[in-house]
Formats: sequence, structure tokens, C-alpha cells
Amino acid sequence: MALFPSDPMFYVLLALVLGFVFFCYLLLRRTLLSFREGKGGR
Repeated sequence: MALFPSDPMFYVLLALVLGFVFFCYLLLRRTLLSFREGKGGR
């Protein structure tokens, strides 16, 4: 079993999953930061 398959669809799915995880991380971090700032500022 090869570690990196030559199937292009595999890389498309991998890129989509990585992009989705990265987007969720940025969204979550921004929400937490804004929530903390809004709560601590008042």
C-alpha cells in the first residue's frame, strides 16, 4: 500500500478537507476572540 496514492481525486478531497478544517479554525478563533473582547470590554 502506497503512502501517497496517485489518484488525483484523493488530493482534491484532501485539499477540501484541509481547507475546511483551516476555515473552521479561523472562524472559531475569530468568534472566541471577539466574544472574549466583548465580554471583557464591558
